[in-house]
Amino acid sequence: MIAVLHHSRLKTVSRRHPWIFSRAIRRFSDTPHSGDVVTLVDEQERFLARGLWSTQSEIRLRVLTWDDEPIDETFWRGRIQQALDLRGPVPPGQARRLINAENDYLPGLVVDQYGEWLVLQALTAGMEAHKDMLSAILGDMLRPRGIYERSDVDIRRREGLKDATGVLWGEAPPPLVEIQENGLRFWVDLLHGHKTGFYLDQRENRALLGRMVRPGARVLNAFAYSGGFGIYAYAAGAQEVISVDASQSALELAERNLALNGVEDAPLLVGDVFTLLRDLRDDGERFDVIVLDPPKFAKSKTQVESALRGYKDINLTALSLIKPGGLLLTFSCSGLVSTDLFRKVVFGALEDSGREAQVLRELGAPEDHPVALTFPEGAYLKGLLCRVLD
Repeated sequence: MIAVLHHSRLKTVSRRHPWIFSRAIRRFSDTPHSGDVVTLVDEQERFLARGLWSTQSEIRLRVLTWDDEPIDETFWRGRIQQALDLRGPVPPGQARRLINAENDYLPGLVVDQYGEWLVLQALTAGMEAHKDMLSAILGDMLRPRGIYERSDVDIRRREGLKDATGVLWGEAPPPLVEIQENGLRFWVDLLHGHKTGFYLDQRENRALLGRMVRPGARVLNAFAYSGGFGIYAYAAGAQEVISVDASQSALELAERNLALNGVEDAPLLVGDVFTLLRDLRDDGERFDVIVLDPPKFAKSKTQVESALRGYKDINLTALSLIKPGGLLLTFSCSGLVSTDLFRKVVFGALEDSGREAQVLRELGAPEDHPVALTFPEGAYLKGLLCRVLD
């Protein structure tokens, strides 16, 4: 199957961005179907790339390779091994991202390891068509107890795909799987939890918080999910951590994780996080450390402006809750919001607050979440560690 690139798009392709949009395709040799391997050529029919087709997405072709090579089992095994070589063996009982989609040159494929279990997400029509074969290869290479699919994400709607969950290889995981992270213990819900069950991309930032929190500190963990940041804070000697989230089930899991690490009766607040933080402010509450780790506010370009307002609002409220000399860890996981734009929004909130602050560190995902240099969208997680002054 061959697709001909419009001559006006050659410069874009020369930069090796892995997404080829529908308007860049001039014609086809035949009508491709979703999941087909398609060869991209220029108008003189010279080879450009080879990738996977999607009939319903604006991103019609996701490039697998810029070399004229067959997309066969040898290719897939080689790409998977290349990703595994970066991570090395995952220690027993720990968790890592093994395959990070476009950033590991396997567009649309995410694979996370939780101890003996793998969780796979097929985000695109191309990977949907190949997920059974890929699961068999992963099972053969890694020999997990099971591979569970969590392809229940919004991005699949744009590919014309329905949600898909269930066992792809081996056994089904139990309702909760225990993992260890830097000596702390966590229950992970692989079947229904956020993402693939846990925010693996925040591992190093949780550890950083643990190093920064001083004994006796009062901490606010906003958008707490299963309590990760709060558990690190308690382990560092925090006197109190208030965890806030909109999900009752998430906070129930946080409570179990706190108990797993020896913390009982920690305050958990369920409800709209924006409202709850304003209530804490109005009640005169103040904190030594605040963590803001909200969900993705911008899922499409049309939502970026409202997302920026949301980020500014929540950061402005947080700034009013921090004691002088306190710390703010603030994040955005919206790929459509660039690092520079997020920084400007936080600085705008700081300006409106009338306070001074120092940026101690810019934050992102750990090395098991690499970013391909030709795919800047891969740097979706960005954050700032700030010291807030008077």
